[in-house]
Amino acid sequence: MKYTDRERFIADMKARKKQFAISIILPCRKLPNGAEYDIIKGQLIRSSSSVASYYRAASRAISTKMMYSKMKIVEEEADESQYWLEVLDEIWPKEEQNRIDLSPHMKEAGELVSIFSSSVATLHKRINQSKLR
Repeated sequence: MKYTDRERFIADMKARKKQFAISIILPCRKLPNGAEYDIIKGQLIRSSSSVASYYRAASRAISTKMMYSKMKIVEEEADESQYWLEVLDEIWPKEEQNRIDLSPHMKEAGELVSIFSSSVATLHKRINQSKLR
């Protein structure tokens, strides 16, 4: 089967989102014990996995409005993931032996937020242009 550029982009993004969720779950396993870490771990796993699942749903949307709605959620979940990574990076002691470098995860979250913000803006323009016709 030959992919179009759009289909290849969607397939690549699905894989990237899934990998993002997995790459977040693995360091969460090494978090220290404590109520604050349990809360952050739950929020981080939920938001990062939601990025992948909502992106998957957006790629199957039957209308531009539906895709916009789902992509807006994807953007919000990616931003929330970035937030929890930043919080975790600040509270997890740097000198702790099992600490994982979170900077690659924060970088990926930031890139995803940028990609999704751009997609949401494009979809919003498309919806507004269709209203003018």
